[in-house]
Amino acid sequence: MAAFENFDNIFLDLSKESGKCRFAENGLGWKPSGGGNTFTLDRGDIANAQWSRAAKGYEVKILKRSSELVHLDGFQQEDLERLGKIFKNWYSINLDPKEHALRGWNWGKTEFSKAELVFNVQNKPSFEIPYSEITNTNLAGRNEVAVEFANSNENDTGTNGHLGGARGRGKKSGAGKDQLVEMRFYIPGTTTRRETEGEEAGSGEEGGEEKNAATLFYETLMDKAEIGETAGDAIATFLEVLHLTPRGRFDIDMYEASFRLRGKTYDYKIQYEAIKKFMVLPKPDDLHFMLCVGLDPPLRQGQTRYPFIVMQAKKDEEVTIDLNLTEEQLKEEYKDRLQPHYEQPLHQVITYIFKGLANKKITSPAKDFMTHRNQFGIKCSIKAAEGFLYCLEKAFMFVPKPATYVSYDQTSTIVFSRVSGAVSALSTFDIAVHMKNGPTHSFSNINREDLKALESFFKLKGLRVKNEIDEDANMLAAALRQEAMDESEEEVVGPRAERGSADEDEESVDDDFQAESESDVAEEFDSDHESSGSGSGESDVDGGAANADEDEEMLDVDEVEQQKPKPKKQKTSK
Repeated sequence: MAAFENFDNIFLDLSKESGKCRFAENGLGWKPSGGGNTFTLDRGDIANAQWSRAAKGYEVKILKRSSELVHLDGFQQEDLERLGKIFKNWYSINLDPKEHALRGWNWGKTEFSKAELVFNVQNKPSFEIPYSEITNTNLAGRNEVAVEFANSNENDTGTNGHLGGARGRGKKSGAGKDQLVEMRFYIPGTTTRRETEGEEAGSGEEGGEEKNAATLFYETLMDKAEIGETAGDAIATFLEVLHLTPRGRFDIDMYEASFRLRGKTYDYKIQYEAIKKFMVLPKPDDLHFMLCVGLDPPLRQGQTRYPFIVMQAKKDEEVTIDLNLTEEQLKEEYKDRLQPHYEQPLHQVITYIFKGLANKKITSPAKDFMTHRNQFGIKCSIKAAEGFLYCLEKAFMFVPKPATYVSYDQTSTIVFSRVSGAVSALSTFDIAVHMKNGPTHSFSNINREDLKALESFFKLKGLRVKNEIDEDANMLAAALRQEAMDESEEEVVGPRAERGSADEDEESVDDDFQAESESDVAEEFDSDHESSGSGSGESDVDGGAANADEDEEMLDVDEVEQQKPKPKKQKTSK
């Protein structure tokens, strides 16, 4: 054999660019055709090799002794014999051909190898998942396990752009425009650890004990993927810290590059790189502090995304903790960011350690705004969810659920309004935050006494404010003034007109009554004397008028006048 064996148009770890692969007795190398850094692998690091069909032809998958995988894709079928001799003669390793299952079945048997999780169908691999690509796993149900993969930017190759865009450890999911972020396995029944892990399982009593198959799969994957580091490696641990989002109590294990939330059902491993914001928010009850951690990418729990983690701690709950770090590590790696010993309230200790390990800025509410009760948090609600709104130096923050962050820079207009028809419309108001690009955020049921303070703060920050409450109040006041003026005019003009007509009626009634009173009495007396029938009829009328009050007399005047001509006719007939 020649001293070198060269292969062209070979892709390294899903790289965008092809390159030239060269094999030699002391190892192998790969260099992108467009120029760049060269990848090399020493022969002593090669533990195993496998030949199989791949996306761009055939690939050689090499397992390193450090349990890392190297993929070389783009070989032709006729290269198998040539490569087999290279690995046999130079590296003393057999290049094992592997055929993949092509039936498309979604049921099979899982196998935990040294570097990847293999899903076999009829004893043939259907797909493999490298442990380095798994970021988290959870028990999604009694017999269901959820496996989450690393979110990666298409341009973030993990190699800083070197090696022709080859995907580094934990970055392979970003090779395409669409990427798989979660996979779920349904694992019914019971099994033993020996059956789950295969030959790697111990021969002790625990290996033969039957357990729930899904739970055993979950625990094995946690160990293999190194999702749950051992407690001894943790720099600091906080037990049963109350979390408002996601809801529950979690133990917090803080490591050098990540922290872990351990609950009864779910476990989360979060890199410090994913922390974008850290806020300390005092609760208006003067008893608790809320710690809000902003994440990008957000935390996932099934289909639910949590862009913020909200913790709550009592104001007077003190803890004593010693960090699992040497003095040399504190001086060299963390300098003045961490102290070896803490004896302070819980929320302060968590804040200091997060700040030291993640090296993130701590944000607190703006000092320019206070509510009418001298608090930083405003009690309000988003739709039916009640919470607290905080005015920060550069944004709004609503907690605990749904945790909402609204930057002042993206705000177009802030509108103060009152809910029409609400019983509490006079004591509360709403805020609608219109964004330059995006949906409108509405915060309702805010105490009316905080209106002026909020309006002054927004104007201080240079935000555009529209107060519809004052406009409505001015319109209402003008309408009430106009209505009052109309009523006063009616009170002045109306009664005079009624009194004038009443005087005229009274005068006409009195004149008629006085002019004919004597003749009526004489005629009635004479008629009574001559005829009792007519006299009895007239006496009924006169008797009713005499016994009635003055108002009834005014109403019955017309009837009396109509009955008066009758006795006159009787008198003339005589």
